[in-house]
Amino acid sequence: MDLILQHFPNLTEKQIEQFAKLQTLYAEWNDKINVISRKDMDHFYERHVLHSLGIAKVMQFQPGTKVLDIGTGGGFPGIPLAILFPDTHFHLVDSIGKKITVVKDVAKQLKLSNVEAQQARAESLVRKYDFVVSRAVTRFTNFFPWVKGKFKKEDFNEFPNGILLLKGGDVDEEMEERNVGYVTYHLDDYFQGEFFETKKVVYVPWEGKR
Repeated sequence: MDLILQHFPNLTEKQIEQFAKLQTLYAEWNDKINVISRKDMDHFYERHVLHSLGIAKVMQFQPGTKVLDIGTGGGFPGIPLAILFPDTHFHLVDSIGKKITVVKDVAKQLKLSNVEAQQARAESLVRKYDFVVSRAVTRFTNFFPWVKGKFKKEDFNEFPNGILLLKGGDVDEEMEERNVGYVTYHLDDYFQGEFFETKKVVYVPWEGKR
């Protein structure tokens, strides 16, 4: 928790309480089904919560923003972002039902009224969003068709509507498989520690691709 407060010092009491409960909730679920690797549970706040919040260092969602989290797994990056941005609506989807069961329970326990969790494949969704977020689900060339037609035309955030991906390693080779404009933000500019040395947020504006 100290890690979170160090990088996000302006949290409300409610947000601090919600972030503090996360590890216990996930540890309890992990005893039933393997949501997070045992090794990673020892570094839960660094590798899951703070990593998810890397998106918030790049983009501050305005109230009323609608965000789709594709392949959310146990709720990352969607759940930490939903705690940080209580006035933004997050739609968390995953094709694996037991993972969505975890997300629904965590959202309920934390009273996150801005989270909607659904077992679904991204390509089956028909709603439109301001942003799509995701964490290391698949290569961008596979991801790209899933989000076609999913963006609203009106922009009201600092950045034009688009995709925010949490990636590791050499993203340039991967991103250049598709002819798109993108900007890479290195998370070791914001967070200290070996884990973040290769971690990045990749922003792909959707302008002109509608």
